[in-house]
Amino acid sequence: MTEHVSLVVNGVRRELDVEPRRFLVQVLREDLDLTGTHVGCDTSQCGACTVTMDGKSVKSCTVLAAQADGSEVTTIEGMAGDGALHPLQQAFWDNHGLQCGFCTPGMIMSAADLLARNTDPSDDEIRHAIAGNFCRCTGYQNIVTSVRAAAAAMRAGAAG
Repeated sequence: MTEHVSLVVNGVRRELDVEPRRFLVQVLREDLDLTGTHVGCDTSQCGACTVTMDGKSVKSCTVLAAQADGSEVTTIEGMAGDGALHPLQQAFWDNHGLQCGFCTPGMIMSAADLLARNTDPSDDEIRHAIAGNFCRCTGYQNIVTSVRAAAAAMRAGAAG
């Protein structure tokens, strides 16, 4: 038995027939070949699978693909545009906000959700926003610095 799912992923309408028990992360990675969304724990603990769904960050290992029917999903692959990195991606690169990179897509997607709601977050607000994402490499300070730098760049871009 399958369910028909229609969703917009990174700006492109996608139609799929999925088993009701399949999770969004499986559909993104296995059916749509969007492997930037990582599977780290399968228990909603690490945040490596974070994407935005209808503008809010969600852990895609806890969302059934059928629940995403009719939704708009953005993955890390959908962040860059016109051949340029998104300001968050660029800030992570410039400020050494990543080391191994495994958690980075989820961190960026959680940060994107925060910056969509708060264009000038404090360090505490940034730390709270990424609290559901684990990084085993960086110690988080450079991640916070990266999000703060991206926020500034995005504010400057909006003003310009």
